Amino acid sequence: MSQEKKTNIVAIVTMCFIFAMISFVTNMGAPFGNIWGFTYPFAKAWGNLMNFAAYLFMGIPAGKMLIKYGYKKTALIALIVGIVGLALQYLSSIAGAGTFVFKYDGIPVALNLIIYLLGAFICGFCVCMLNTVVNPMLNILGGGGNRGNQFIQIGGTMNSLTATLTPLLTGLLVGTVTAKTNMGEVAPLLFIGMAVFAISFFIISRVDIPEPTLGKEKPQYEHSPIAFRHCLLGVIAIFFYVGIEIGIPMELNFYITNLGFEGSAAIGGTLAASYWLMMLVGRASSSFLSGKISTKLQLTVVSSVAIVLLLIAIFLPESSTFNVSGHEVPVKTIFIAACGLCTSIMWGGIFNLSVEGLGKYTEAASGIFMTMVVGGGIMPLIQESIAKSAGPIASYWLVIAMLAYILYYALIGCKNVNKDIPVD
Repeated sequence: MSQEKKTNIVAIVTMCFIFAMISFVTNMGAPFGNIWGFTYPFAKAWGNLMNFAAYLFMGIPAGKMLIKYGYKKTALIALIVGIVGLALQYLSSIAGAGTFVFKYDGIPVALNLIIYLLGAFICGFCVCMLNTVVNPMLNILGGGGNRGNQFIQIGGTMNSLTATLTPLLTGLLVGTVTAKTNMGEVAPLLFIGMAVFAISFFIISRVDIPEPTLGKEKPQYEHSPIAFRHCLLGVIAIFFYVGIEIGIPMELNFYITNLGFEGSAAIGGTLAASYWLMMLVGRASSSFLSGKISTKLQLTVVSSVAIVLLLIAIFLPESSTFNVSGHEVPVKTIFIAACGLCTSIMWGGIFNLSVEGLGKYTEAASGIFMTMVVGGGIMPLIQESIAKSAGPIASYWLVIAMLAYILYYALIGCKNVNKDIPVD
């Protein structure tokens, strides 16, 4: 095996490892929201919002960091930032509970909630930088096209594995959310996250990662990546997609937890975890199929099927239930969780189609994409608002509308109609 191939294998494994860490941190938002939501009902989705709001501020700077410092150094900086963010979230469990800062919606807000939200915001900076590194690198290592998408799906499989574990472990640690439940009960999860980030820093600092732009003359950008129609429409699709990915299991978790029976948080966490497990299965399958089946066809099929699954869940009577640990849970939750099979390939598919043919604009496009990941904070917040007024199941009409846009992108919007723009 040549030295170049060995380097590429190490780089691929490293990027997949980073991909796993992204979801481990990101998916703490919904189950942690259940903990804070008992004391602050208005704040159930705030941690998730702060995590994704960071993308709005860090997306483009992260893309510039990638060009200036390279993939490896950007990843190392991100890991340090991640440790700080998780440490702050832990600090919220031991400090500031009795210090009230202001009132919101008539409820006194203590300093510990502010500390937690700051930690979630800083963790958002971390995962934004890591996302900016891992997606273009895996696409480059795969040579773009269907194989580039295949490599992203392999990384996504690891992403889904840790995404499955996070709500499951949180539910097991918490059990049932009560007035006495606090962040101290999920401290082991935060310690695991800090340890994994520290180990990741050690590993990445000692491996060689290809740097396609570092040390080379900075290219001249005559246009913005969004001058390419398929890239612009892809940016919008990513905004909606992340809202879909986070909103589906988040509202599912809230829905089951709010049923209020003993152990509802654990069952809610388990079913939310099953959604991420479905994503794991979907991404693992796609990693084998993507080299043979076009990204466009895959994205068309999964967006269509997801719409059908949610329509079934919305119209299926709530009286139709199944038994989980002696408790009756609506069958519609199974159809909602099954959407994970569909959302599994959307991130890689949209990213792959959106950067196809961009050439020197790829790194800049990656930064813009990371900015639009803020959709994972904004759209679930809108969905939660709908859930409060019209009910949690009715909130999935918003998800169906976003899926309809992604179906449009797969069928029409992904075509590169700007091939006249030089990309060398």
